[in-house]
Amino acid sequence: MGGTERQTHELLIGWLVVTLPNREVTQEQLHSDSFCFCRVSPLVHAVGWGVLRDLRTVRHALNEAMAPWSLPLSSLLKHTDCLQRANIFCNVVQGLHHHHHHPVRSRLWKRNFRAVSQGVGQLLSHQPRAGKCAASVCSSSLDGQNTTERLWSVYDETKRQTGDLISVITANSVDSDTIFANNEMSLRDIEIYGFDYDYTLAFYSSHLHTLIFNIARDILVTNHRYPEGLRKYEYIPNFAVRGLHYDVQKALLMKIDAFHYIQLGTVYRGLHPVPDEEVIAMYEGCHVPLEIMSDFYGKSSHGHTMKQFMDIFSLPEMTLLSCVNDFFMRHNIDYEPVHLYKDVKEAIRDVHVKGIMYRAVEADIEKYICYGEQSHAVLKKLSAQGKKMFLITNSPFDFVDRGMNYIVGKDWRDLFDVVIVQADKPSFFNDRRKPFRRVTDKGVLLWDRIHRLEKGQIYKQGNLYEFLRLTGWRGSKVLYFGDHIYSDLADLTLKHGWRTGAIIPELRKEIKIMNTPEYVHMMTWLQSLTGLIEQMQVHRDPTSRAVVEEWIKERETKDIFNAQFGSLFRTYHNPTYFSRRLSRFADIYMASISCLLNYDFQHTFFPRRTPLQHEAPYWPEHGSTGLEACHILK
Repeated sequence: MGGTERQTHELLIGWLVVTLPNREVTQEQLHSDSFCFCRVSPLVHAVGWGVLRDLRTVRHALNEAMAPWSLPLSSLLKHTDCLQRANIFCNVVQGLHHHHHHPVRSRLWKRNFRAVSQGVGQLLSHQPRAGKCAASVCSSSLDGQNTTERLWSVYDETKRQTGDLISVITANSVDSDTIFANNEMSLRDIEIYGFDYDYTLAFYSSHLHTLIFNIARDILVTNHRYPEGLRKYEYIPNFAVRGLHYDVQKALLMKIDAFHYIQLGTVYRGLHPVPDEEVIAMYEGCHVPLEIMSDFYGKSSHGHTMKQFMDIFSLPEMTLLSCVNDFFMRHNIDYEPVHLYKDVKEAIRDVHVKGIMYRAVEADIEKYICYGEQSHAVLKKLSAQGKKMFLITNSPFDFVDRGMNYIVGKDWRDLFDVVIVQADKPSFFNDRRKPFRRVTDKGVLLWDRIHRLEKGQIYKQGNLYEFLRLTGWRGSKVLYFGDHIYSDLADLTLKHGWRTGAIIPELRKEIKIMNTPEYVHMMTWLQSLTGLIEQMQVHRDPTSRAVVEEWIKERETKDIFNAQFGSLFRTYHNPTYFSRRLSRFADIYMASISCLLNYDFQHTFFPRRTPLQHEAPYWPEHGSTGLEACHILK
């Protein structure tokens, strides 16, 4: 038996003995490998990762895991204190095993293990059978056995036991109407609520992305003389996800994690994946240097190198870039990737700037705007509570007016204390030079100086510093909602101390997937499999290494979310670049503004306290707003 495996067995047996005071448990029962590892390991990881939180749920899970075993073992289910010890034990084991592969953290792991095992040993010393059992485990060995068969036997039994836990874990589903917290925030402190318009108050149907794609594609052909064959390409709704990076020089679309590493298998040239070996050769590994990564606004600080697509409007842009690249490669057309990127960017900009999209939406607003009644309900609830509200959007007045008339009614301006259109965010938050300008109902710009921002009036451009001076709305009393992590939220939280809320419509789809038995089974098995890999990597012979390598390949979870790029929030096992920015710039995040309807104005949002890597999670996990389950996805 390897050192790591033996240590885990010691802890498992120590736990069983400690939680079974004054009960007869035979050495054979405690020393059963299939029990100690295969039966308890899935439960260890389920509790340690926050999937099982409630003691009653843990009791039920233990009952399921131990049902085939003797009454002395299952009798612990009747004792809450035993369950509490079990919960702490599972958290300790999960904390000790995390990042065991790292050489520095490995030393910390061993140091922590010695401390924990010493404490367990003191407890065991008071149990009459403890020393005998522990000695028996330590002397256990795999010598003389077929190690490969042993590995697959443990694998099969662990997988079977993981399946037994699924029905318990699926009872803890995540509500997609939950508001999730990155930073503690109480609605008691919020007096002023601010909103972006697009994808915040106005939520659009998928028809809008098709519209943008088709118009921009035709602009490329008509205005930029691109081949007529491009018109055959249609928008692919599920091709891209938000937060991807595009290498302008190499014409590659890819997913990058929070540590600047490319997720292999998610690098696309055109509509086809690039082999991992080619990616590694091009970038001399998987790491992307800081100087060519995007800044807070999604732009590269090193010229036309790496662009990150952060807003929902960018989905048709990414798809169009990929389609044009695909066309050129299919027809062996030599082209300059930088020119292609600039032309597509300009075509997408024309769709907005020239008002083509605005006119199309206004002409058939019921086709494009969804869930307007929910936004209306939120605004009415805030107004009834006497909260001040304002709107800051980059969209023009006519477009916003038409949409808000549809969502709220003709008196929509009566709900807002300040309305600012064509604000030019994110410059609005930084540029002190642009003054406000009043706009009439007919869109006429007035020339008078603005001395105060009046309710019911419409203002254009301006800047946040003047806004703060005229309103006096400062600091943590203001909560602003937007869908763009950089343009809407970054400056407000970093420079001005406002509280921020991110609108992430993709959450609904991802949470729906998370709640499926398929996903629950996959993630529960993923944690158990990770434990297996950590335990069994001590076997260094080539055959055993081949088995462990097969297990490692199983840990990929991309396809269940998006066949090309996976989850918006995670690479295989790390948070995405998008996810890290979300946690930094948004105090809270939610699928839509309507999630506010589920909370009163005294509610405090608490982030789940997750231990730092050097902290052993001795404290019990607390249930909050469902955020803990979402951490499996991030």
